[in-house]
Amino acid sequence: MNEFTSPRPGDFEFLSHDLVADEIRATVSDKVLYEKRPARDADGREVEGLYNIWITLNNPKQYNSYTTDMVKAVILAFRAASNARDVNAVVFTGAGDKAFCTGGNTKEYAEYYAGRPQEYRQYMRLFNDMVSAILGCDKPVVCRVNGMRIGGGQEIGMACDFSVAQDLARFGQAGPKHGSAPIGGSTDFLPVMIGCEQAMVSGVLCEPFSAHKAMRLGILTDIVPALKVDGRFIANPTVETERMTDEWGRLIHGEFKTGEELAEARKILAAGETDLSLLDQKVEELCTKLLLTFPDCTTKTIEELRKPKLNAWNMNKENSRAWLSLNMMTEARAGFRAFNEGSREHGREVDFIALRQALANGAQWTREFTDALMPGAGK
Repeated sequence: MNEFTSPRPGDFEFLSHDLVADEIRATVSDKVLYEKRPARDADGREVEGLYNIWITLNNPKQYNSYTTDMVKAVILAFRAASNARDVNAVVFTGAGDKAFCTGGNTKEYAEYYAGRPQEYRQYMRLFNDMVSAILGCDKPVVCRVNGMRIGGGQEIGMACDFSVAQDLARFGQAGPKHGSAPIGGSTDFLPVMIGCEQAMVSGVLCEPFSAHKAMRLGILTDIVPALKVDGRFIANPTVETERMTDEWGRLIHGEFKTGEELAEARKILAAGETDLSLLDQKVEELCTKLLLTFPDCTTKTIEELRKPKLNAWNMNKENSRAWLSLNMMTEARAGFRAFNEGSREHGREVDFIALRQALANGAQWTREFTDALMPGAGK
């Protein structure tokens, strides 16, 4: 910059456009970290006075699932990052190496919101505002996928502009398996991002898929290995990473292995260690590429490219909020309780066949009926 024409720090007094003061935002939740990291140039050197914001979901013991307080903190964090004049990009990630985010906190859902639709309606206002805060951020948002991105975690991840994943990460939905519908963004974003048929497969069947398949489907910017065996990075051994086809000619690149192949792959996993250094390197490289663009042109481009996701989201989010609230009296009440109260022995899902049989015979959603659906209830 030209030192004779550029304003010096302190020459101009800015107005604040933040909703709350920094000290208030910082104390909303210790489970959402807000960190300013120096931006780096193409040679990896720190750039004076310019930063990337890292927003980290810090609840690793519960796979970075978000509680009500965490949702509030994420909203405030994205608003602050959006307003920060010295910020280049936002990196949204999770603590640890097991999960980016697995969605809403099932314990809180089961023990507080289940059976209280009015309370859940208010919670969903916060959730909607969190997704909108990501989609409305004035800075590019990079999802650093450090582990599982499942359920609501997949939804807030897809709201981001870019996603870079370590290849041990899994992706997918959980709604119809656990008493909900993926209408917190996935039914809006998936058809736009991967097409209607694959969106149907993911949203309805809830079968997790690999980072390699996510890359093939088009919801990742890049992937890197994270498994280190004998000091060397290798690709996820549980996944077919070659451009292979099966006996019917179907592409199986990115699909999980089965049978003996999977058993052998798990031995390799057990012998290795997870190292996210390549993930961090790739995220920094992407942030540097964003740094080397005109900021207003980048912001306008991102705003336009977000429109297919944003238009679908804005069209549906209020209807979705209302339905999800009422569902807390029926299937969500059963599904979230089953997950929260279940065990390795009895599983964490209701008896779907018994449920469908009972409803076909006119059963009502009483507390006793819900209790009878819990894992192991009839054993």
